[in-house]
Amino acid sequence: MRANYLFTSESVSEGHPDKVADQISDAIVDLFLSKDPEARIACETLTTTQLVVLAGEIRCKGVYEDGQWADGALEEIEQTVRNTVREIGYEQAGFHWETLRFENNLHAQSAHIAQGVDASGNKDEGAGDQGIMFGYAANDTPDLMPATLYYSHKILEQMAADRHSKKAPFLEPDAKSQVTLRYEGSTPVACTAIVVSTQHAPGYDTGAKEAELHAYVKSVIAEVIPAELLSDETVYHINPTGSFEIGGPDGDAGLTGRKIIVDTYGGASPHGGGAFSGKDPTKVDRSAAYITRYLAKNIVAAGLAQRCTIQLAYAIGVAKPLSLYVDTHGTGTVEDDVLEAAIGRIEALGGLTPRGIRTHLGLNKPIYRKTAAYGHFGRKAEGDFFSWERTDLIDALKAQLA
Repeated sequence: MRANYLFTSESVSEGHPDKVADQISDAIVDLFLSKDPEARIACETLTTTQLVVLAGEIRCKGVYEDGQWADGALEEIEQTVRNTVREIGYEQAGFHWETLRFENNLHAQSAHIAQGVDASGNKDEGAGDQGIMFGYAANDTPDLMPATLYYSHKILEQMAADRHSKKAPFLEPDAKSQVTLRYEGSTPVACTAIVVSTQHAPGYDTGAKEAELHAYVKSVIAEVIPAELLSDETVYHINPTGSFEIGGPDGDAGLTGRKIIVDTYGGASPHGGGAFSGKDPTKVDRSAAYITRYLAKNIVAAGLAQRCTIQLAYAIGVAKPLSLYVDTHGTGTVEDDVLEAAIGRIEALGGLTPRGIRTHLGLNKPIYRKTAAYGHFGRKAEGDFFSWERTDLIDALKAQLA
């Protein structure tokens, strides 16, 4: 590990056009799972000026069966989309929840995919696709996330809360943040640069109103980032282009799955390439990414490493993972191959098959809309939500290593 270096991560708000698309896709996942826990969903969303388009493949009892929509299903899907946009806060001429044009191009799941994924006879449920998935944890923050991403998320979460509560009525939904920290070894010691670009009401790009906006953003930064990391040498870039009145899908088209580094670890860890949003948990792009985070977090929380990266790999239609890889980056208290073997012996994990993962983490529930902004990881486990953030595997890990 380098002794001294700079590292940067970015985040985007719930009103960023790509995040609008992610949230719509996951609202559709939640809708279908609320009707049928075994529903199959792969829902992609496109957003642009006054338009939302859905596309993808589905299968859902009581909603879409044998190529036919149930009575009222199309209307419920459209209302779910409009409600999602309304809750984000878009009531602009260029993108308004009530007046936008909506297209639904969802259709039946491929029978050839279904035959590989579904359990039948002696065949267990197989992975929904081939691919590689990574999970990561580090002791930078109490939630064991990279500090650069953690603070980037928290800045935008606070700004969104202030916008919704009307504490900062000059804010509009679209925003981005970026945090650069200087590390000594694995410890962040200084914040060298912060970028925040936020959509704003007319007039907040000049004079006293611009100064008010800048002062507000700096107050949020001071609230989120520990004081010992900030100094007179910290460089602030607040709305560096000047004006940011046109934003969201009206300013830039949005697509599901274009912010996967924001969704995961801010570039501090490898990423397998697959997006999460819009996918039911038989898709290992989602479920295996959650279980690898869960495993990595428990390893670090158990004091078995300061940092940990885990990879899983799958073949479509095959239940058993092709490989399990653990890398503690030289910080482990036991060898990495010993950890791999220990994970493989924990019966509660169900052999890390898609069914085993879904059962252990309780993933067949409508829990995904909440994941689709401000990161899928480093969030508090709340009841059924974010079960992969629990640290309840520590005793089992230690028992296998005893």
